[in-house]
Amino acid sequence: MKRERSEVRCDAQWGIVKQAIIGFHQDDQGHWVAQLACGHNQHVRHDPPWQMRPWVLTEEGRRTRLGEVLNCVLCDEAAARQP
Repeated sequence: MKRERSEVRCDAQWGIVKQAIIGFHQDDQGHWVAQLACGHNQHVRHDPPWQMRPWVLTEEGRRTRLGEVLNCVLCDEAAARQP
């Protein structure tokens, strides 16, 4: 499986902003959260059958995802507000 690895990517046609994962932490309920290069956070839950992310359950699995890019909804919203 080929993974995208980039700090910031933007699909100008759709206004989708992708940010690199730079770290992880757990929220108050113990759910894993990806820390993105833009400074925003995104939950990365393993919650079968809706979300299949078994890699988030181990330190090694999370380490392999550092640098992978995720869509940042908050950056998308900011980009949409710009003229």
